[in-house]
Amino acid sequence: MKRCVVLAALAVLMALPIAAHAQEVDEEGCKDHPLLSRMKGFVIGSCEANFDAVEFYIGEDQAQTLEGQKTLINYYLREGEAAPSELQILRNYANAVKAIGGTVVYQTDIYISLKIVKGASQVWVAVQPANSGTVYSLTILEIGEMTQDVTARDMLAALNRDGRIALAIHFDTGKATIKPESQRIVGEIAALLRDNPGLQVSIEGHTDNTGTPQGNKTLSDERARAVVAAVAAQGIEASRMGAVGWGQDKPVADNATEEGRAKNRRVEVVKKS
Repeated sequence: MKRCVVLAALAVLMALPIAAHAQEVDEEGCKDHPLLSRMKGFVIGSCEANFDAVEFYIGEDQAQTLEGQKTLINYYLREGEAAPSELQILRNYANAVKAIGGTVVYQTDIYISLKIVKGASQVWVAVQPANSGTVYSLTILEIGEMTQDVTARDMLAALNRDGRIALAIHFDTGKATIKPESQRIVGEIAALLRDNPGLQVSIEGHTDNTGTPQGNKTLSDERARAVVAAVAAQGIEASRMGAVGWGQDKPVADNATEEGRAKNRRVEVVKKS
């Protein structure tokens, strides 16, 4: 583990009990995260919630930076309460996460990172105790499916510049049914073709390497055809759009990680003329 980063984080934690020694109730506006509750005898000294990038340790001197909705809660022991050991704090959260289907990613005697995967969503958790178990921080990062705010103008610029653009169009798992939240992107493809009547494109589907190569090729082809049909339903001639399914043959990221697999599951619009 990168000791300088850990020591810096611990320095912040160790300052909390001194700064908030007289506080016997939670900081105003702070509460436990609904996924994980606090340990007995602790109150919340500070908290924050926002979209942010968080570094999680996944091995000795190995860290992974992830983005999502972050909740950071700093807990400290109420005066007069018996302090648990730092190991007890780590084991408490390890057991709580395992009970809801999660796993331990990495652990030392002063840090633990955990991961919960539910469908296309992930939750990462980090716990750091300090001051002999009298204070600890809990970080929860919620990562949903990648959303994309892209317009017809953005698509045209990318096609003119790169000849293609990758779109985060989501489908039901194992199916070619476009999810409702992706219909806006389909509408922007239709607007792109409507505003540029001479443009012809190929809609190309890609998958990760989960499943069989032939099954993935079939699925990606069906998804590409589903996008063509959805765009045509908005008044665009289907003859202006080709449909190709490449399956897992053209990855853009490492399929060994969930983040890489998510990037490989994509639909590309490719300029033909």
